[in-house]
Amino acid sequence: MKKNHLIFAAAILLLSFAAASAQKMPEKIQSKITIEYLKNDFPINEFNNKNWEKARQVVIDKYWSGEAAPMGRQAKARILWSKTALYVRFEANQAEPLVVSDVPNLKTKTRGLWDRDVCEIFLAPDRSEPRKYFEFEIAPNGEWIDLGIYQKPDERITDWDYESKMQSAAKIEKDKVWMAIKVEWKAFGATPKAGDVWLGNLFRCVGAGETRGYLAWSPTETKEPGFHVPEKFGSFEFAK
Repeated sequence: MKKNHLIFAAAILLLSFAAASAQKMPEKIQSKITIEYLKNDFPINEFNNKNWEKARQVVIDKYWSGEAAPMGRQAKARILWSKTALYVRFEANQAEPLVVSDVPNLKTKTRGLWDRDVCEIFLAPDRSEPRKYFEFEIAPNGEWIDLGIYQKPDERITDWDYESKMQSAAKIEKDKVWMAIKVEWKAFGATPKAGDVWLGNLFRCVGAGETRGYLAWSPTETKEPGFHVPEKFGSFEFAK
């Protein structure tokens, strides 16, 4: 009888351990981006630089909910890395009037930029702490903002004074807008090596009012539009 009690107790202990381990394990990452290496740096305002052809094309074609977005709102991103910096270029379809400031501020970060047309990238250098990440936004008129984020389960702590010294460039064409940013590794407090994996996501906000669109490369699937969901981050692997 005592032997049966011991076996039962051991089984309960094992089940409890397994449950606790499962709670600690992060959600399986479904989305992945491979970032190609760049040997020579180049100016971020060179949208047609041949180096961009090395980067793999990432399609942003779904709303945050996972629902397909119309072609006129979709965007493509290309990402590169060098020994000094990260490069990101967005190519976005524009089938509706732009929602941007008439007098853009290009000297300092623009708070509230996320309420207008904008493309964004979130990056968490330490995959063991995905709730600590950096947010970079760029608008079609060149306005930008950079932020340090700590997304706790019940609150978000934002470092408004974070200074990445990011470089930005933008260009508006007929039915299309281009936006690009360059951020040096010292802004992240870490420099990746080939094979390293960071976590993050890519987004686009477009339009205004009830029809405003919130697109995400890795849909966050929140009840209301929301981007700050580290559990839905995809992986960014740095290639050789």
